[in-house]
Amino acid sequence: MLHGTEPQGKNAFRRDACGMRAKPYKMLQINIKEHGRQFILPRTAAVIIIGNEILSGKVRDENSHFLAAELRQLGVRLSLVLVIPDDVEEIASTVASCAKKYDFVFTSGGIGPTHDDVTMQGIAGAFGRKLVVDEKLKDLIVKRCGVPSDIVMRMAELPEGGELIELNGINFPPVRVENVYVFPGIPEFLRKKFAALRERFRDKPYFASRIYINGEECLIADTLDAVARRFPAVEIGSYPKIGERDYKVLVTLESVEEESVKQAVQELLKLLPREIVLRTV
Repeated sequence: MLHGTEPQGKNAFRRDACGMRAKPYKMLQINIKEHGRQFILPRTAAVIIIGNEILSGKVRDENSHFLAAELRQLGVRLSLVLVIPDDVEEIASTVASCAKKYDFVFTSGGIGPTHDDVTMQGIAGAFGRKLVVDEKLKDLIVKRCGVPSDIVMRMAELPEGGELIELNGINFPPVRVENVYVFPGIPEFLRKKFAALRERFRDKPYFASRIYINGEECLIADTLDAVARRFPAVEIGSYPKIGERDYKVLVTLESVEEESVKQAVQELLKLLPREIVLRTV
C-alpha cells in the first residue's frame, strides 16, 4: 500500500459521494513543507472509462493502465480511475465532479455513431452547454463515410466551445472541453492520439528508488510509516510478493523531488534491520 500521500488538517483530502478521495481543484498547486523546504505538488489527473462493455466483462479495459503509465512518465499524478456506464446523467455528473478536482480529466469510450455512444452529450451536460456541429469534423466524416445518415452525423457534434485538437497523422482529432480530454475507447486509437499530444502534459519528472526486502511486511510497517511522515513529498509503496524466491517485499519511493527520494532512502536504510535489506536500486 502507499504511505504518506494524504495531507492532514486544512489540506486534507475530502471525499465525494462515492467515497473517492479527491483534492479540491483550488488546492491542486498547494505547497507542502518537508524539513523546512517547500514543494509544489505534481499536477493531478483522473481517468474515466465509459462503456457498458467494460462493466459487463465483455471487453477488458486496457486504456486506464496505459494512461497511468504514460502520465507517471510525464510527471502527472493519476489520482483516480473510474469505470462508468453509457448513461448521459452518470457521465455528466462524474465529469463535472472530476473536472473541478483534478488538473486533467481523460475520458475513454462512447464517441462512435451508435445509440449507446453518448459521451459527448454527457460532457456537454457536465458544463451546462449544448451540442453544436463542428464543421471541420463534419467534413472529415463526409470524406470518410460519403453522405452519412443523421445518426452518423452525431459524431460531428461537440459541446459548445470544445476544441478540436488537430494533429499531424491523426484523421479524427481528439477533443478538449476545458480540462477534459475526450478519447476513443479502442486502445489502438487512444494510444495513437495520446502519443500525438502527450508533451502538452509534461511536468517535472518523477524520481524513483526501490528497496528489496527479505522479510515480512509486518516487520517494516512501523518504519515505513515513520519515514513517510518525515518525507510527505515522497510516495512510499510496500508490495509483498507471493512465490518470489529472491525477495518478499518490494518497497518503492517516488517523488518529483529527487533530493527527497535520496534522503528518504537513506533514512529507511538507517532504520531497517540490515539483515533483511537485499539491495537498493
